[in-house]
Amino acid sequence: MTLRVGFTTTIPVEVLFAGGHSPVDLNNRFITSGAPFEYIRAAESDGFPRNSCSWVKGIYGIARKRRFRDVIAVTQGDCSFTQALMEVLSYRGVRVSPFAFPFDRDPDLLSLEIRKMAKRFGTDVARAESWKKRLDAIRGVALEIDRLTWEEGKVTGEENHLWLVNCSDFEGDPDGYGKRARAFLAKARSRAARKDLLPLAFVGVPPILSGLHAFFEESGARFVFNEVQRQFAMPGPSDDLTGQYLRYTYPYSFFQRLSDIREQASIRRVRGIVHYVQSFCFRQIEDILLREEIGLPVLTLEADMPGPVDGRTKIRIQAFLEMLA
Repeated sequence: MTLRVGFTTTIPVEVLFAGGHSPVDLNNRFITSGAPFEYIRAAESDGFPRNSCSWVKGIYGIARKRRFRDVIAVTQGDCSFTQALMEVLSYRGVRVSPFAFPFDRDPDLLSLEIRKMAKRFGTDVARAESWKKRLDAIRGVALEIDRLTWEEGKVTGEENHLWLVNCSDFEGDPDGYGKRARAFLAKARSRAARKDLLPLAFVGVPPILSGLHAFFEESGARFVFNEVQRQFAMPGPSDDLTGQYLRYTYPYSFFQRLSDIREQASIRRVRGIVHYVQSFCFRQIEDILLREEIGLPVLTLEADMPGPVDGRTKIRIQAFLEMLA
């Protein structure tokens, strides 16, 4: 039976496609819904505290109001609120399946998690590996869009963000997504290059704010590196699923992410780092390590609720860009 399966952060999506299911990144569905506040209010009406992460409340709200019956919750390697979230969803009648990225990047434990997930969703690892080859071709298109951003100056930071972030679930339609990505790539290649914008790196989880990337471009800068979004496109080559999701930096130690940030910041010749942190998220603490280790100017931006960039944040951005210039 084909299932519509929501998930709380990037997982080995190949397994779900191999089982004939339709994967849905609940984060993307929430923030692009057109009315994200509706889902946050639904969560708060069910008792979620106001001083908890709006992404978590949005995931809960979208799962409830869109009647998801199956959700995969990443219990290790993502959000510290996930265990409580999965318990409440389970209590509400949702079938919740846990998935854990081992903190020490143990390949045997990760392989076991992938096998358990395959068995749970009616498939096997061999079929999932076949899907890896199909999806890698589409990821290659997204990574070429990424290259056009930093090397040729033909793709905006926001376009880069959108094409990469949607590699988490390929919008549930890999073939259609790949076709749209190839059409965009052909169009982007024909554009005139723009090299007059200050190159920056966007580090941290995708922002809950709308228009952030666009405002930077209006102010004379471009994000030529979207850290976590690029990881969704699985940039590191690997022969199998276990290797691929061991190279995926987001769920593991911040120092693995830092190594990737340093390398890409150097290759892309970025002048400064913008670190986005979500209110009430434990990852805010990682800002200490980033600032002390990265060796570049850092602007830390924090937001709580979805919405446009506010006036105070715009002033801070403009001051940061003036300082870099």
